[in-house]
Amino acid sequence: MKTPLVLAALLLLPAWALAQEAAPPVPALTTELTSPEAPAAAETPSLPLDSPAAEAVAPETTEAEPILQTPQDLQSLAQGALQDAVKFLKDGGPSIWAIAALSVITLALILWKVWRLALLGAWSRGKAQQAVAAYEAGDSDRALALVLGRRGVRSKVVQAALTSLRGLPEDHAREETARIAKRELASARAGLGALELISTIAPLLGLLGTVLGMIAAFQALQTAGSKADPSMLAGGIWEALLTTAAGMAVAIPASAALTWFEAVIDRMRRDVEDGATRLFITPKPQKLRLAAE
Repeated sequence: MKTPLVLAALLLLPAWALAQEAAPPVPALTTELTSPEAPAAAETPSLPLDSPAAEAVAPETTEAEPILQTPQDLQSLAQGALQDAVKFLKDGGPSIWAIAALSVITLALILWKVWRLALLGAWSRGKAQQAVAAYEAGDSDRALALVLGRRGVRSKVVQAALTSLRGLPEDHAREETARIAKRELASARAGLGALELISTIAPLLGLLGTVLGMIAAFQALQTAGSKADPSMLAGGIWEALLTTAAGMAVAIPASAALTWFEAVIDRMRRDVEDGATRLFITPKPQKLRLAAE
């Protein structure tokens, strides 16, 4: 509601100023304003609510709009945030520096793992399913062409199974397919151990920093003796607790990402087992049977 009034005032203010300059002075109003006997209410002349002058004056009594921040203000805010971060690291002690390093590593691992799983086809299962369906329909050549040269885990396992069925006995083909599946799934799990380690040791580092800070706070309290100030102890305690909060702030996203990645890889494993089982229980097409004989 304030913005339309301010815009209307800005648009009508020049016209009102010109009208005031062109209009002749009003003696009666001047007399009322200069007379010492005039009541206090006469000091501000009443104007109609729907007049342009009233619309121009009304926004002056409202609250001021927030002023947009200039680049200098933004720069000062950034510098203040940087100083607060540096103070936070200094107050936390050695443990907070280790936790800060773990936070950077955690973010890098999560981004790298998402990119890696996308390359391994974690969210793309169409070609592998189409290849299995084509093999079940008796078209082994089309099934192999669908997955040939693809980098997804599902496609690689299906390709290994189709290739093994062409030139190996069934029991050997099963072993070869299982070997490829284990290798590809192990490659998909790369990096999860580091995330699990971070989610475990980050809270422990935070607790270690808290314990060290509490020890320092009570030592300072003992040194002060009878002149000890309770505020000094309170300040040391809240600074020590900063490391616990920081450790939890790193461990929670790492643990959540680890759980999500494990769920994605487990779904890939189920799809691989399902596709390989369907390939081996399907009767061999005629061309493969003749080649095996």
